[in-house]
Amino acid sequence: MNNPEQTTWNNVREAFRKIWGYDNFRPPQGEIISCLLKGKDALIIMPTGGGKSICFQLPALLKTGLTLVISPLVALMENQVQELRDRSLPASLLHSQIPNSQKQKTLQALQQNKLRLLYLSPETLFNKKVWNLLCQPQIKINGLILDEAHCLVQWGETFRPAYRRLGAVRSALIKSKTPNTNIAIAAFTATADPQAQNIIKKTLQLQNPQPFLLSPYRNNLYLKIQKICTPRSRRQQLFKFIKTREKQAGLIYVRTRKDSENLAEILQQKDYKTIAYHAGLSAEERRNIEKAWIGGEINFVVCTSAFGMGINKPDVRWVIHFQAPSLLSEY
Repeated sequence: MNNPEQTTWNNVREAFRKIWGYDNFRPPQGEIISCLLKGKDALIIMPTGGGKSICFQLPALLKTGLTLVISPLVALMENQVQELRDRSLPASLLHSQIPNSQKQKTLQALQQNKLRLLYLSPETLFNKKVWNLLCQPQIKINGLILDEAHCLVQWGETFRPAYRRLGAVRSALIKSKTPNTNIAIAAFTATADPQAQNIIKKTLQLQNPQPFLLSPYRNNLYLKIQKICTPRSRRQQLFKFIKTREKQAGLIYVRTRKDSENLAEILQQKDYKTIAYHAGLSAEERRNIEKAWIGGEINFVVCTSAFGMGINKPDVRWVIHFQAPSLLSEY
């Protein structure tokens, strides 16, 4: 792969065509890729399905060294890394649930500078063994990507405080590297109002970030609001909706863990293949549900806002907010 200053736009287009099979970028993918190749900080707000992963994956593959991708969900990491591996690209992931043999293989590849993309959670990043390895002078790191950056705002002050420590990562890593090392930071999300954007920029200590702010509206989505007066009517309307779509992939969102379990149980009694998903489940339980849904073993999941971020499942046909979300950003 080339150094960024040696990468012409023809090289970029050719790599895009060779790896992903497309001739043209979708606006503003080209501008974002150019920004990251120049080693600049950026804040990117793009709608779901906008192709944001390519915006940081392609620059990472074209540059020398490693790009760290901070991701909130194991299912999201595995989904993206598997797609990259299917294309024989040098990407890997680290999380607490992978077998030790696979973990050691990844750490060895990392130490030998064989990776271009490494996906990990904030908590794994600050694991002592992983952090010490990343701080070794011979490991070249050129970028830090925060995927689903709104999680920093929603979870950083509560059950995932590691998000609030990410602002210190760049300066700490640069101190351990050779002089003139540049580590650019880019934050990607589909959900961040102006207040959330300011929190992201301040917490990550972004340096004159270039903003790419797109509307979250997608013209291939149909939105419908249905006014229902009683809990019983709400359930009846849900059953009626599902009955005509029971073989389609979908998600039913509720507010609380208890609601997800109660509604899933009611639907199971009606012989629907579904299950409850919430943050109270163990990591292994959540991972198994994510895999079952992505693989089509379960058609729909009754879940809280803990589920669904950025997972690439092309056949999703409907999403129901059975109860209104507590925050607009959870919608």
